[in-house]
Amino acid sequence: MATPNTLPLAGRRALRLAFGTALCLAISFALDWPIPVIAPVFAVFLLATQTRPLSLKTGAALAIVVALTTGSGLLMVPLLRHYAFDGVAIVGLLLFFAFRYGLRGGNNLVSTFLAAGLTMISAAGTSDFQLAVTVVGALVRGLLLAVLVTALTHALLPEPIDARRPPAAPPMSEDQARRIALRAALVVLPAWLLAMADPASYMPIIMKSVSLGRQSCATTARTAARDLIGSTLLGGLLAMACWFALRLFVDLWMFFLWMLLFGLLVARRLYRIRPTQYSPGFWLNSLVTMIILLGQSVQDSVAGKDVLTAFAVRMGLFLAVTIYAWLMLLIFEQRSRAKSTEQA
Repeated sequence: MATPNTLPLAGRRALRLAFGTALCLAISFALDWPIPVIAPVFAVFLLATQTRPLSLKTGAALAIVVALTTGSGLLMVPLLRHYAFDGVAIVGLLLFFAFRYGLRGGNNLVSTFLAAGLTMISAAGTSDFQLAVTVVGALVRGLLLAVLVTALTHALLPEPIDARRPPAAPPMSEDQARRIALRAALVVLPAWLLAMADPASYMPIIMKSVSLGRQSCATTARTAARDLIGSTLLGGLLAMACWFALRLFVDLWMFFLWMLLFGLLVARRLYRIRPTQYSPGFWLNSLVTMIILLGQSVQDSVAGKDVLTAFAVRMGLFLAVTIYAWLMLLIFEQRSRAKSTEQA
């Protein structure tokens, strides 16, 4: 019988991703954190993009990023309340710089955390400053938990000494990075504006839009519909399946085990153990969508809400945001082709 440390490299990474995500989800709900899906979503990004545990230096850098993110989000609140147009323009500009930083060779995790924190905290603060403080705490705790669980999973399932790290993506040209960063910022802005009307209800939409903005940076127009819309639909189907499976036996341990199982199903395809025609970004976005929708459904159930109705509304909003992201990608692609034709 194979032990975890004798698994093939792809199998070890898949098990690490599924176990770390499920553990973060279970701990967040066990501790009754206000936004429990933050930690598992961060864990997915950390485990899917890092083949080694974060070093002390990198962990300190991420902590500084969280501090800067929360500070910038809180500083935007008075501006958004009293000078709304200027505040929206500045947030859009900061989102552009956050995505551009990642595209020009910077750390994509830092770029993602900056975009998520800036939008979530500023949206919450325009409604209730105390809610913004709650979001700050949720982001910090979620990131710390994700980092700790990532370190634990790497200790239990370490990379082989001779394993090669995947090559880093080459930085884009300045012109291409500006165009794609602008597109990603425009993908996030409408969901952020919607969330400012009711941050408590629409916070998951911001998380989804940031994930879409990140995914749109690596998606071509030819595969945009399949990668963006298809992964959102699949994430919704996985969330429904896991929800009905969880109803058979409602228990925190079963929640962990079901999440582990569904995480493995996705991770096997993400790491090409079971090859498919879909890109890794497709499967990554499907897993993130599933976590957000499933976590919100569990919270709706605890609060006594109509889970199916809330799920249908949330899924509809997710699809609307995704279709908008797809349209933005097509518009920018057509403009780029027209510009190239004129120059030729």
